[in-house]
Formats: sequence, structure tokens, C-alpha cells
Amino acid sequence: MACALTTGRKLPCKQSVGGIQTAFMAAYGTLGNATIQAGNISALSGTPDFFQFDLKGANSSLTTNIISSRDTGTTVYESTLELTFTHLDVATQEELKILAAARPHVVIKDNNETPNYFMVGYNQGAEVTAGTIVTGAAFTDLSGFTLTFTATEVIPPLYITGSVVDAAAAGNAQINPTA
Repeated sequence: MACALTTGRKLPCKQSVGGIQTAFMAAYGTLGNATIQAGNISALSGTPDFFQFDLKGANSSLTTNIISSRDTGTTVYESTLELTFTHLDVATQEELKILAAARPHVVIKDNNETPNYFMVGYNQGAEVTAGTIVTGAAFTDLSGFTLTFTATEVIPPLYITGSVVDAAAAGNAQINPTA
């Protein structure tokens, strides 16, 4: 079977920025069926509770590697999501212990003026594969938490309509680490 190309791509204007401003986490298996059109989730039939984790700075990122084997005829997408949470506090540490044992569906919202939302771990969930609790040494060092999530899927992270995530996160509790 031939894998026919369908289109090309023009060079866009220089208006895109990097970074993640928010991560949303929902328990694995709560999404239900998704309405997916052209790589974008526009609706979920389940009732996921997305919990919002606000981020700031240049230390959080999503990287997806395409792993394709000519020998086995397979292609998978391995996403690595690195999140940095500033400020050490007991409540966050307790919640991160739960995340480390779970495999949540994760949505990230990027820093662009019109933000993109990406679903990581749509089919298999995302697993914490590493993390740190660090006090730092110098005054300007990180005092906080880092988590690395990994998700291996047969599809890349899907775009998801922001209003779907925002509605599923509305009213859910958030830790205030400085309270």
C-alpha cells in the first residue's frame, strides 16, 4: 500500500513562542469517547475532572519523539512532559505522590497568544518516570518539585478544544502553596 502525501507546508510568520502555562490532569479512564476531527478533540462523552496546575518559567516543556522502525513496520509517538512546580509545600507534595502512582490523562496549555491545548496520554495515560524534590543551594535556585511524565501512543498528542478542558476544570480545587 502506498502512503500518499496529501499536502505541503508554507513557512509561517515568526509569532510562535515556547513554554507551558498550565497543565490539567484527569484520572485515567474518565474521558469516555472523544469526538475527534482532523487531530482535534472537540468533545468528550465522559465526565473527567481536570485539575489545574499553574506553571511559570522556562522549565516546563512537552517533547514528542517519533519512533519509526523499518524493520518492524511500526511507528509510535513517545511524549515526554517535564513540569516544574516552584515552592515547596506539604499539600503539593502529597498530591504529587498520588500523581506518581497514577497514570493520568494530561492536557497542557501552551504560552501562545491563542494557546494550543494538547492531550498527552489519550489512550494509555501518562506515567511519572522521574521527579525531584529540591531545595536548591543558591538564593536563585529552584526550591520546588519537578515531574517527568512519559506517554507512548500510536498517535501524537491530540489537540483539544480549550473550552472542553476549561469546562471540565471549572470549580475544581487548587492548592495555594503560599497560604
